[in-house]
Formats: sequence, structure tokens, C-alpha cells
Amino acid sequence: MDTVAPTEPLPRPSRFQLPPGSWATVLDCLADAFPRVDRATWRERMAAGRVLGDDGSPMAVDAPYRVGARVSYFRDVPGEPVLPFDESIVYQDDRLLVVDKPHFLPVVPAGRFVRQCLLHRLVERTGIEALAPLHRIDRLTAGLVMFSLRREDRHVWAELFRGHHVRKQYEAVAPALPGTALPLELATRIEAGEPFFRMRQVDGPANCFTTVRAISTGGKRWLYELAPHTGRKHQLRVQMAALGAPIQNDPWYPELRQDDDDYDRPLQLLARSLAFVDPFTGEARQFESRLSLKLDPRGRTLEGPPTLPSP
Repeated sequence: MDTVAPTEPLPRPSRFQLPPGSWATVLDCLADAFPRVDRATWRERMAAGRVLGDDGSPMAVDAPYRVGARVSYFRDVPGEPVLPFDESIVYQDDRLLVVDKPHFLPVVPAGRFVRQCLLHRLVERTGIEALAPLHRIDRLTAGLVMFSLRREDRHVWAELFRGHHVRKQYEAVAPALPGTALPLELATRIEAGEPFFRMRQVDGPANCFTTVRAISTGGKRWLYELAPHTGRKHQLRVQMAALGAPIQNDPWYPELRQDDDDYDRPLQLLARSLAFVDPFTGEARQFESRLSLKLDPRGRTLEGPPTLPSP
């Protein structure tokens, strides 16, 4: 596998919100949360001022742990793998950039990926340093992601998403649900699970809402349309697994596997469309992904263009 040669740290930090736990210090939490980075490396980063608190100031090595606190950190990843998939720009104007993200590529620096993330690639490609993602999709999910081009616009775009004014539609391949009446309105509660990067469905007041429809119902696997009305982490993956139809090739739900980078088995989940009223122009906007899942009856696949019928 190709790798990125180590160079100077990126000017953009990675960010992490401290999860619930019983750690005494931020250092203790970081060392447990990122087992691939040893405690001595985290101590060196903190001593060098490369771990920052909410206010942007360096955190002391003995900084006390506080659940929910957000930290930023600068890092290098020796031997960072090069992801052999390309993003494509769907739309760009002077305020907004809409991009089709491939599977396996994180939106922002995460884990062992720093330069191999959508944000860094786009900054290098466009030269626009002020680029900022307006929302996130999972690293394993393909499809549409929106970016703001201007710092002064970010609060306006953020309010659009905070107010649930953006209609999102996903497509997924999952096991058939012949005994389930569709469309189905899911209202469930999802909370942090174990390990810390997974979520779980629990009893209690609903905090996740999704509409599930069927696009194609032939065979053992169906093609579904998923319309989330909230944006909880891993919402669609957890809800579909709990429904008895885990999304095809999901390495985390319902059971945790370790092959989350099997390029031959991409998670069959696609962020298909985004629709909203432009807060600056009042124009109705809708963007469609140019990608499709492997079982899409329209004949397209993630690997190529539409397959035309023989004459």
C-alpha cells in the first residue's frame, strides 16, 4: 500500500470530544481513546503545546479530565496510507462547495488519516484555505458533503443545519424486510456504546428519527431510501441493524469486525441528495450524488458510469 511521507505537521488540527469515563486527566483519556498512539507520544505533544483546549490555549500535561470537553491536537502519522479513491466536485460558487466523497476517505483528519482526508485534499486542490465542512458523513459512507468557502458565512450555514432545514436522503443496500410495512417511521434512542467509537440503541425518549422506504425489493437484499430527520452519529447504521437489516458490509454493526478497510467490500451506504432553501439568495437548491450503490436498479455502480442496455 502506498504511504504519505512524514512532513511538517498540518496547520489544521484534529479535534476530539472527550467521551464519558473515569479518567483523572486529559492525558489518561487520550492514551486510552487512541491505543495506536502510546502515552509517551501524547505526553510529548502536550509538552510541546500541540494539544489545545476549548479556548485554543495549550493544555498542561496534568490537565484534569472533563467529560464533553473538546481538544484539538497537531500530529504526524508516519506511513499514512494513501487512499486510492478520488473525490469529485459536484458544484461550486463563491460561497458553497458540494463534493462527492468516496468510501474510506474521512471528511476531516481522524485516526491514522491526516493528509488523506477530504478537507485537506480540497484545500490543496482549490487553494481555498477557509474551506470548512458544514456537516459530516462517516468515513465508510460515500456521497455528498457541503463546504463553506467563507469564514463569515459559516454561522448562517450552521443555523441551516441546526434548524433541520436541510433535507437529506441516503440509499442503502441491506437484507430484505418482507414482513415490515414500508414506508416506516423510525423513532429510537441512540447513545454512546462500547468501544467509545460505536453507538447503540437503548430504551428511552427518542432522539433519532428516520423514514425508511424501499426502492427495489427483489431478492434477498433490497435497495432502501433512508431520510434522516436528525443527525446523530451512525444513526442510519445503528437503526437499520436494530431493525434486523444491517447495511451490507458494515464492519461495526451489529457486530464489530476489524476489516473496516476492505476496499473490495465498501459499506453500501450513499448520501444521495441534499435539498434546502439557500439562506443567502432564497433559491431552492437540490444536489444529487453522481455515485450509485452496487445494487442500484438504474444500472450504475460506484466503480463506473451507467451501464447502457444492448441495442
